[in-house]
Amino acid sequence: MAPPKVNGTDLIHGDGVLGHTPEVAPSISMSTTFRAPLPDPDAGPIDLSNVDLRNPTRDIYSRYTQPVSTRVEHILSKVNNGFALTYASGLAAFYSALVHVRPKRVAVQGGYHGCHVALQVYNRARDVVVPSIGLDDEYEPGDMCWLETPLNPTGEARDIQHYADKVHKVGGVLLVDATFGPPPLQYPFNFGADIIMHSGTKYFGGHSDLLCGVLIVKTHEKWTKLWTDRTYMGNMMGSLEAWLLLRSLRTLHLRVPRQSENAAQLAQWLSQIAHTPVGQKYDGVPGGIIARVWHSSLQGIDARGFDPKRQMAGGWNATFAMEMANSEYARLLPHALKYYIAATSLGGVETLIEQRIQSDPGAPPGLIRISVGVEDIEDLKADMKQALLRLKGDAKL
Repeated sequence: MAPPKVNGTDLIHGDGVLGHTPEVAPSISMSTTFRAPLPDPDAGPIDLSNVDLRNPTRDIYSRYTQPVSTRVEHILSKVNNGFALTYASGLAAFYSALVHVRPKRVAVQGGYHGCHVALQVYNRARDVVVPSIGLDDEYEPGDMCWLETPLNPTGEARDIQHYADKVHKVGGVLLVDATFGPPPLQYPFNFGADIIMHSGTKYFGGHSDLLCGVLIVKTHEKWTKLWTDRTYMGNMMGSLEAWLLLRSLRTLHLRVPRQSENAAQLAQWLSQIAHTPVGQKYDGVPGGIIARVWHSSLQGIDARGFDPKRQMAGGWNATFAMEMANSEYARLLPHALKYYIAATSLGGVETLIEQRIQSDPGAPPGLIRISVGVEDIEDLKADMKQALLRLKGDAKL
């Protein structure tokens, strides 16, 4: 199946089925409750099971539906080729997926440390502990494979189709955390995913100013079950965040390809520096500062025949990692730069950089994660070059 094409028409007009507001940009809807019409004398109490919750004719209470978040979910559904539901954060979406699937075990390896902690919280709320197994262990009926691709923090791509086939053989479920690879970079449903998860805080939000989570499923029936869980767990996205997300989605097709192109160029340039022997230089930068660079564009085809380029047909991920030659370089580098902001998170229009251990205690001390923005690539390279030269010349900044 060919992936849907993410273009400006879908992103700007994908919510048109809900009708147009008088304003070109729909207003922020801050109300939690909405005025009711005069009831029909022959009608009974409101029965939400008979309401089209994806296309409500009126809103009742913002825990059920809200005008702007409904618009957002229509656009996210269209560009992901499924049925999308929004949540208060990425972790809220992940926790909701656990509640929905109720797995007996979770196959997982690496990835975002926050989801591992969320799984621990989920276990504490149950009488029966849901154990974790490795991605390449033997699967059993009732297993859920949680596959993060591209992987946080390294940005390496994993073979969705391989793990879909593996878990489906035992009747299990594949959840793909595609936060690092939003449309138009990859479409996990095309490779066998059952549920797609995004931290919408990142590329869907794109401006470092909102928290959001997204789950996308293949059927309206599953969407309705997720909606019911969300309504009574109370973990829906806030009104202001919904409006900010609607604003941001209008430019997804402009931001993500630019970030993707910048990141691929930067990762490949840094990789050349990492492969430069001590005593030699590449582009004026001496070897021996960077030990290794990870990025999906650097992977090549693996022993199983997995080609990341086929899965990520729309471009490479814009977040990746590198290992510095020592932890002191890693500590100082984020603060020796002009155009890279020393901060955690990713996906915004500005380039962020961090020594990963500062936000993930399990990360190696020499690991640097970079989220590439939409700046001019030559400015990013020049800034990184001056910072690396400063580190090499004097590490006491």
